[in-house]
Amino acid sequence: MNPSLLKDVKITRVTNAVTAGQAATASDILDMSGYEGVVFIAALGDVSDTSVVTLTAQQNTANSTSGMATLSGSATFTAGASDADNKLLVLDVYRPRERYVRAVFTSATANAVKDGVIAIQYGPRVMPVTQGSTVIDSDTLIEPAEA
Repeated sequence: MNPSLLKDVKITRVTNAVTAGQAATASDILDMSGYEGVVFIAALGDVSDTSVVTLTAQQNTANSTSGMATLSGSATFTAGASDADNKLLVLDVYRPRERYVRAVFTSATANAVKDGVIAIQYGPRVMPVTQGSTVIDSDTLIEPAEA
């Protein structure tokens, strides 16, 4: 077993932070060729009472926003006064049927700050995995000594 998760997954920031609002934010498109699945992690900031936050996924045979089809299932939460503030929505898409996928992060009914979405592609056919351009540095500490 590889002692480092960093060599077994590809981590990509697929959306930046968005100020409070009630709109859908679509992520960058990921090429799933060579990966079994992807976990999308959507970070929330300040979420207003009654806001409905949802994380869904879409897929396409082409690397294009045109023709993206929404997949069945989602991670959804209806916020109370502060129970969604600074929390996460997580959605795992295992073996998508089409090559290209993206996340769609939506808030409705009331405002929600979206702090961004991170994608973790897993089950690579080729290892070790090289991290993409949104990861500016990484390191693995194996039985590290104290500094």
